[in-house]
Amino acid sequence: MKLPEKFIAETDSFFARHNEVPSEGFYESFDKIPLHGVRLSRTKTVPSEHEALLKQIDPAFTGIDPVEWCDGGYYLSEDTDDTRKTGRNPLYHAGVFYPQEPSAMLPAQVLSAKPGEIVLDMCAAPGGKACRLGEDLKGKGLLVANEINYERSKALLRNIERSGITNSVILNENPDNIAKRLPGFFDKILIDAPCSGEGMFRRDRSACASYEKYGPDSIVPIQKTILEAADKCLREGGEIVYSTCTFCEEEDELMISSFMESHPSYKIIAHPEINGITHNSNGTMRIWPHLNRGDGHFCAHLVKGEKTESNREPLSYVRSGKPLKASDRRGFDLAREFLSEILTDEGLSEITRVPFTNHAGGVFLIDFDENLFKGLKVCKTGLYIGDSRLTSSGKSVFAPSNSIALALTRDMVKPDRYLALSFDDPRLERYLKGETIQVMEEDNVTGNGTVVVGVENAPLGLGKIGGTQVKNMYPKAWRLI
Repeated sequence: MKLPEKFIAETDSFFARHNEVPSEGFYESFDKIPLHGVRLSRTKTVPSEHEALLKQIDPAFTGIDPVEWCDGGYYLSEDTDDTRKTGRNPLYHAGVFYPQEPSAMLPAQVLSAKPGEIVLDMCAAPGGKACRLGEDLKGKGLLVANEINYERSKALLRNIERSGITNSVILNENPDNIAKRLPGFFDKILIDAPCSGEGMFRRDRSACASYEKYGPDSIVPIQKTILEAADKCLREGGEIVYSTCTFCEEEDELMISSFMESHPSYKIIAHPEINGITHNSNGTMRIWPHLNRGDGHFCAHLVKGEKTESNREPLSYVRSGKPLKASDRRGFDLAREFLSEILTDEGLSEITRVPFTNHAGGVFLIDFDENLFKGLKVCKTGLYIGDSRLTSSGKSVFAPSNSIALALTRDMVKPDRYLALSFDDPRLERYLKGETIQVMEEDNVTGNGTVVVGVENAPLGLGKIGGTQVKNMYPKAWRLI
C-alpha cells in the first residue's frame, strides 16, 4: 500500500536511532491481512465454554489461538466476511463477545482494575476497553466511562449495556471538566488517547488520509491536555495507563518522558511478565506488526508516587433525606413486582442489593451518590430497570428496560420464565429483528407474562407471552435490519 511520505521519513529516522528494534519487514507488514480477534466476556462465560463459543463465532475455527497479553482474548481466522463474526451474531447481542483488534486488548489488561476501585476510562468510545474494566470490577466499585464526542458516546452506552455492567456512569465531557469536578477521585485511569493512527493504516485505508490532515502536530497538544487532566483526577498512589495506536515517538515515549519531567512523582511500572509484545528499556511497551501479532500499539503504565491501596471508604448511595413522592414509591413497587415475576428469590436479592432510585423519570439501581457527578453531562448512571406509565384508563403499568435482561445470568431467572433458544434456532434471528415468535411445548415456558429470551445460557432480551406467541420487546434501535 502507498504510505504517507512524512510517515516513511519519520519511521526511517526512528529505526536509524533505535538499532535495538529490527526494521526488516516493517513496511511489508502493511500489505498483509490484518489480524482479527474477539474478547470473550469473563462475567458471561467460563473458560471451559470458550472453545465451543469460538466455533459458533468463527466458522473457520481450527483451534484455540489465544492472545498472549489478554485473558479471554482470541484470534479469529482470516476470513472476515462471515456475519457470525459481526454485530449480527446473537452472542454479540447478548454481550458474550466483543470484536476487538488484538493489540487494543493490551491497555485494560495492564491497568488491571480490582473490585472496589474507582476507575476512569477517559476516552472510552466505542467501549471495548471500558467493558473489560467493568468486568474486572465484578460489580464492586465504580466505572466512569467518558467520551467527549456525543455521537460516539451512544455506541459506548450501548456496549456498556450489552456487557451487563451495572456499576457504571457514562459521561459526555471534556476531560478538564471532569478534573475540576472530581479532583483526586480516581484510583486508576485509562487513557486510550486520540492519536495520528499510524498503527491503523493496514486495517483502515482511510487512516492514511486522516494522517495527512490530522498528523502528530495537531494531536500532540490534545494528548498533553488529557494527561494533565488525568493527573488532576488521580489520587496519590493511583495509576494511569496511557496508550495509542501509533508508532510516532513524539506521541509515545517522548510524550511520557515529557509528562514525567513535569510531574516527577510518577514512575513507570514495567511488565516483563506479559508475553508476545516488545518491551522497551524504559519499561514502556510496543506492539509492532512485523514483530508481534497485532497492529501498531504503544502502552505505558504509570504510578503517581508510591503505589498504595485506597484508604477511601467504599462508595455508598446517599439518599437526599426527602420523603419519596407517591409516584416514585409506586414506580419502585411496580419495578419490584416486575422483577419478582421473572427472578428467583436469590436472583431478586442479588439484583436489588442496591436501592431503587428515581432518575429522570425512570427507576434505576444506583449504589453511589449521584451528586458526585452534578454539573457534568451524564448519559447514563447505574442500571436502568424501566419506568411506570399511565394507560389510557389511568392504570399504572411498568415498562421494563432491556438493559435489565443483559445484567442477568440464567440462574437468576425462574426456569419457566426463561426462553432458551439454541444458537441455530431460526426464532433467534426473528427475535432480533423484532418479530413475534412462537413458544413451543419443549421450551418448558408456562403461563403468560414476561419472559427472558436468551441465546442458550446467555440472556438477550425480554418478551411477553400470550398463549403460544411471544410478543417482541427487543428495543427497536437494537434490532437487525
